[in-house]
Amino acid sequence: MIRPKASAKATVRRPAQAPRSQLKRGLQINHKLAALAAAGVLALGAFGAIQFFGDPEAAGPRRVLSLAPDDAAADAPTISFADATEGTDDYQTFGLDELPEFSGEVGEIDANGELRVAVVESPETSRAPRVAPLPRAPIAGLTESGPHGPLPIIAANGRTPAQAYARPFTAQQGRPMIAVVIGGLGFNARATTQAIEELPPEVTLSFVPYAQNLQSWIDRARAHGHEVMLELPMEPFDPDADDTGPQTLLAAGPAQQNVSRLEQLLSRGSGYFGVTNYQGARFATSAQASQPVVQALRRRGLVFISSGIGQRTALSVEAQRAQLPITAADRIIDARREADAIDDQLLNLEALALQNQSAIGAGFAYPVTMEQVGRWARDIESRGYQLAPASAVLNARAARR
Repeated sequence: MIRPKASAKATVRRPAQAPRSQLKRGLQINHKLAALAAAGVLALGAFGAIQFFGDPEAAGPRRVLSLAPDDAAADAPTISFADATEGTDDYQTFGLDELPEFSGEVGEIDANGELRVAVVESPETSRAPRVAPLPRAPIAGLTESGPHGPLPIIAANGRTPAQAYARPFTAQQGRPMIAVVIGGLGFNARATTQAIEELPPEVTLSFVPYAQNLQSWIDRARAHGHEVMLELPMEPFDPDADDTGPQTLLAAGPAQQNVSRLEQLLSRGSGYFGVTNYQGARFATSAQASQPVVQALRRRGLVFISSGIGQRTALSVEAQRAQLPITAADRIIDARREADAIDDQLLNLEALALQNQSAIGAGFAYPVTMEQVGRWARDIESRGYQLAPASAVLNARAARR
């Protein structure tokens, strides 16, 4: 702010009798005083104009500050400036043209007329690189009409749904592959959305066939780059403890009934490259029940990845006889729903992958499971492994047989 000096009126006294030379000198002094007086008047006028009209150079703001909190600031705890600086003289001060670049700035004028700016360092939203979506299902030539809806088939050119709907993958030489399948999706909208949007696209997702809007969930998953499996409810040892629903494949069920139920389950959606079991410890012991089911899956160009029912069962033997591509998950990673226990199982997968070139882990869509898998997957590459879709591990194992 410019504070002009106050000007005083100059009084010139003329001597009653003065020589002309002195009179002339007095007139010269009057000119100087007049100039000073004029300058004072101009300065006073400028000051008055600024007070009335404002500083013309201040018309263009040097910096635009948001005086209303943004989303990050709205959720931030509030604290007075005095409390924030109490006990320390080590806080930073900035001029208006020196304010640092932060994501949120909230300002107010204090009692002394000074602008206090609270800087909220909101974390940058962690956005994963955009993932190319998988083709929308159904792909032409890979379905036929069934009694309960569309059913997967092998295309006229020999292309199978297992090939068409699997996530494309290129193995890196010298890096063991680890796949993770997260299942039980479709019932809980929040958990399903979290799995689709937050887990890496290499994670395979499996859906419950009874879920409402199943096709919409499958479409969303594939749009985020995830390959998809369909869960087949199979008879457990204790049906009263484990409700597997009305279309359960039964160990003692007639072949026609099991195949009819299988077709009803498969017609619930399209876009899955294969199937997995939901429960099924009892069903897997019956070769008679397993045979027509695995043969139907083979004719439709699908694959089977079992989970939690053992690797040497009547079901797996019959699948191999039918030449149905099949493999099994090596570990259930969340048998204990505790973060440390899940981390231990993920480390076990790494050890198995080192020994066998690949490993598959299966888990349920529990929040803790997805949280730990997400954390583990973020730096898997730095540890010398490659996160792979389950279809890629199945294909690699089949190629080594």
